[in-house]
Amino acid sequence: MVGQFVMSLSILIVLHEMGHFFTAKWFNTRVEKFYLFFDPWFSLFKTKKGDTEYGIGWLPLGGYVKIAGMIDESFDTEQMLQEPQPWEFRSKPAWQRLIIMVGGVTVNFILGFFIYAIIMWTWGEEYIPTQNLKYGVAPDSLGQLLGIQRGDNVVAVDTLQLEKVNPGIVRTEIIIHDARTIDVMRNGKRLQLPISEEVAQALSKYENKNFTLYRPLYPFEVGRFPKKSPAKKAGIQLGDRIIALNGTPTPFFEDFYNELIAHPQPETEVAVLVERPDTVLHTSDTLAIKVVTDKNGFIGAGPMDLVKFFGSKRVEYTMAAALPAGVRQGWKFLADQVSAFGQMFKGKIKASDSLGSFITIGSMFGGTWDWERFWKLTAALSLVLGFINLLPIPALDGGHVMFLLFEVFSGKKPGDKFMEYATMAGFVVLIGIMVYALGLDISRLF
Repeated sequence: MVGQFVMSLSILIVLHEMGHFFTAKWFNTRVEKFYLFFDPWFSLFKTKKGDTEYGIGWLPLGGYVKIAGMIDESFDTEQMLQEPQPWEFRSKPAWQRLIIMVGGVTVNFILGFFIYAIIMWTWGEEYIPTQNLKYGVAPDSLGQLLGIQRGDNVVAVDTLQLEKVNPGIVRTEIIIHDARTIDVMRNGKRLQLPISEEVAQALSKYENKNFTLYRPLYPFEVGRFPKKSPAKKAGIQLGDRIIALNGTPTPFFEDFYNELIAHPQPETEVAVLVERPDTVLHTSDTLAIKVVTDKNGFIGAGPMDLVKFFGSKRVEYTMAAALPAGVRQGWKFLADQVSAFGQMFKGKIKASDSLGSFITIGSMFGGTWDWERFWKLTAALSLVLGFINLLPIPALDGGHVMFLLFEVFSGKKPGDKFMEYATMAGFVVLIGIMVYALGLDISRLF
């Protein structure tokens, strides 16, 4: 998890700063430092080549390039007291300074779209069509608040028809896009369920983020065993369908799991009833098998992969098709983030429910290395980084862009002292937000 997070962050920071670095060099502007991570007091590594010192700092909160003659997070006020030199940022025309400032976010946006395209070209898209859920779904407590019942199949949210089985889309549409109805198929009839404002707000709360709303219902057909499996040792085989536990019928995996955790029996003999198919006679035998559970109360058997059970639809992309598809996917993600930001300003989403520090971000990578997941998160983070850096906050790229646009249209350049104080104020605001987000994550751990 840590390795994936650091690698992803390093890629994004270095490429973002390269956007500033190369545009500065393009306009013959001197770059004094290029750093991955911040280096207050000391750096972990540094070397100098030409006019630029390259290094790695010890504080992993970002990175920076120090451009000569520019008021930035380095707060090098002594340099600003000297006469402007032709190689300095402040000596360049406003349009050149503007290009230098948007160089970083431009790289972030292009990178995010490009990674999404490469993901589609490499892995394609595979999903379970909604119509394939022949047993419907099992709602959790939040899904029940929405009115979803066991056996329903969720087919639409507002006017968006759900071709893919993906409860996350339903949640996004409700929280971010103010969807206020969902359509379900129930006993062969299509019903529309209203969503109240209270239920929508409950979905956005941080403590409810792990609720999935609903899960597909499917029989417990054994598809895998861990290395040490009590079930396998007892004689249960791959392909067996578990239909009862200790005399309680469990027609679906959901039922079996709920029964198991409702009555935990660590290292205890339990009665498991299975149906075993006979591939020759095309019949099945019903067997009662005694299994001694492990120390956690589980039998050591997992269900068949849902894609294998229900079947899936797969979309393959050529590179020519993947590029526009990657832009569309990236643009949709970016638009959702902007909408979520707007919902926070309206007060419909609480900042305390949405903000997170590097702890939250790092946890999304998971404890195993998965390249597809790694690149999807890296693409998303690249777009988020680009969006955040465009916010009109002094000390961010967007703050500098705001003042440069003012200069371009008014013909008046803000004074150095004003820029220094504005940058310092913005820097304090950013540190405050980071500390607040870190505090939220720490409080969530306890």
